[in-house]
Amino acid sequence: MSASTETRTRDTADQAPAADLAPRVLSRDPDDFALPTGREEAWRFTPLRRFASLLAGERSSAHLHWETVLPEGVVVDELPADDPFLATLPLPVDRLSAVAVGRAGGAVRVTVPESAPHEAVVLRLRGDDATAVVQGHVVLDVRPFAQATVVLEHSGGAQYVEHLSVVVGDGAALRLLHVQAWDDDSVHAAHVAVRVGRDATFRSFQASLGGGAVRILETVEYAGPGGDVELLGLFFADAGQHLEHRILVDHAVPHCRSNVLYKGALAGDVDAGEDGIARSVWVGDVLIRAAAVGTETYELNRNLLLTEATRADSVPNLEIETGEIVGAGHASATGRFDDEQLFYLQSRGIPADVATRLVVRGFFADVIGRLDLPEWESVLQDRIDSELGFDAYDDPGAQVEEDEA
Repeated sequence: MSASTETRTRDTADQAPAADLAPRVLSRDPDDFALPTGREEAWRFTPLRRFASLLAGERSSAHLHWETVLPEGVVVDELPADDPFLATLPLPVDRLSAVAVGRAGGAVRVTVPESAPHEAVVLRLRGDDATAVVQGHVVLDVRPFAQATVVLEHSGGAQYVEHLSVVVGDGAALRLLHVQAWDDDSVHAAHVAVRVGRDATFRSFQASLGGGAVRILETVEYAGPGGDVELLGLFFADAGQHLEHRILVDHAVPHCRSNVLYKGALAGDVDAGEDGIARSVWVGDVLIRAAAVGTETYELNRNLLLTEATRADSVPNLEIETGEIVGAGHASATGRFDDEQLFYLQSRGIPADVATRLVVRGFFADVIGRLDLPEWESVLQDRIDSELGFDAYDDPGAQVEEDEA
């Protein structure tokens, strides 16, 4: 069966009844997935009209502009749709990801060998037309025992549907920063499909700070025992933005670990009515199958509401089919930032806007600090400051010292 037409269901693929959280259909053919109506559990939070051009699945010849920074030994090549290697990758799980794979006409593969130096691979993808539909398939192939850092940054304008295949070989380690810094009129839907090898380590950092509507689905499967996964994320939604993040971690083999931490802030425009609402969605699904003894997992999502015109949906789900685990849990919290913190800062002579900025910085600090990439930590912090209406070069600490003086 060719790579472009392979279709499976979970029941036949796993030779066991499908778990509730697992997708029922896996296919590279968009026609194997019905157009969603919004009544399905996987789509009930998604504004389908904003993703209509991507869901339609009509083939497009438009492309994003690429800029790359490649350490020595890292290879980038293009694969045709019928390349046998593509048939070995995790399959799409919904219509959007199938459109990306089935209509892209092939894939761009980035291969990191064991011999590559420990320098960041930087891929910058930029669109120049917010009305152009772009379908893309990118493959990150981190070979066994390699250590890699990959930054994939999206900017400019486009209607982009993306399938990002990530293969972390046995004993390898990958740190991935996936940034959505689009213009306000852009739409981006992505499926980050990850396979983690035996004793491999994968750390993902999703940063959604731009775009009119963004929907990121990240799925993780383990190819052998000893896999260690950390999924981190931050997002800042302002008036009119819809930022949606979905996660499925499928523990199907023994003695693997996963940890999920996402934090988001929302600031809508009260005076703009429905158009001014800032909207976020976070759905975290963790499945521990019967064979996955010795699993350790935890997921946490926190959302900070900065104005009244906001809506944050947070849905953690945990399905466990065996009692022989190290531990499993989840937590979620959504609310306004602490008025007592603001009162304390203002009582020290700090203006209200600067106090708000300091509180938001503190809220995101533990997530950004885990990235362990100082240059990109500064980029993300500057972008958050910009969302709050501050110049990227303003130093709140300096302003506090000046006010106190």
